[in-house]
Amino acid sequence: MAGTKADAARAEEEQPRKKNLRLHQSKIDEAKAILDTTTETETIETALDLVIFRQELIEGVREMRGANLVNLFDGE
Repeated sequence: MAGTKADAARAEEEQPRKKNLRLHQSKIDEAKAILDTTTETETIETALDLVIFRQELIEGVREMRGANLVNLFDGE
């Protein structure tokens, strides 16, 4: 998955920290299959990136609300 500008900035600023979490293995396994990742860490990192990206999309749509958009395909 391509990273966002926030991902790049975050990678430069901070190193990963070790965490002890209680997670359902079945959810990790399913997410790993869906995301086609190889490790559990990669799976969780990718899932978190997707949550952050989703929020960025929501904020972008909210900012566009009320904008005067032009239909470039009008007449096709």
